[in-house]
Amino acid sequence: MTRTELTDLVDSFLDGPSPLPIASAGDPVLRRPALPYEGQLGDARLERLVRVMRETMRAAPGVGLAAPQVGIPLRLAVIEDPAEVSDEVRDARGRVPQPFRVLVNPSYEPVGEGRAAFFEGCLSVPGWQAVVARHARVRLRGQDERGRDLDEEFSGWPARIVQHETDHLDGTLYLDVAETRSLSSTEHAVERWSQPTPSLAAAELGFTLPAS
Repeated sequence: MTRTELTDLVDSFLDGPSPLPIASAGDPVLRRPALPYEGQLGDARLERLVRVMRETMRAAPGVGLAAPQVGIPLRLAVIEDPAEVSDEVRDARGRVPQPFRVLVNPSYEPVGEGRAAFFEGCLSVPGWQAVVARHARVRLRGQDERGRDLDEEFSGWPARIVQHETDHLDGTLYLDVAETRSLSSTEHAVERWSQPTPSLAAAELGFTLPAS
């Protein structure tokens, strides 16, 4: 995609209604590796895109949104999590508040061998949740929206968000790495499997959780 084609595409979204529509599973844009961001949009257009992505994420609502999810094939994502959960859930999942962040060209690598498995959902796969075993701690590298280098470690739920959104930029949906026997409608996930950990779901649905 040329720079002109990309800016025209972004402008078509920015000039349309907000919040933006979210692409759902089956849309090819979710299955193609996104293009590295190399300043193609310029500062003002990037700032507008980030603002609209933040609005779209909050309206959904979600805790992260990758640019391909709104039809834009760039390695760009936004994350934010108020983590308004019970103390029990916070302690079990390591879910702590995350301020609004912009991730440009992010990549991650595991720190240590720890794995954690919990139910996840995705704005591009509405109506379903599944258990995903992910790295408990990761090192994130990339840039922010101002081009400043990022090199940070994330653990607990923030590490899960970082992995989920970065995977989107590689054309990977959470279902690709989920425990398929855990796949549950959101209704069942809320009514049956809302415990702080998926241990009961594993026993009832017949799948194995990673050793802690």
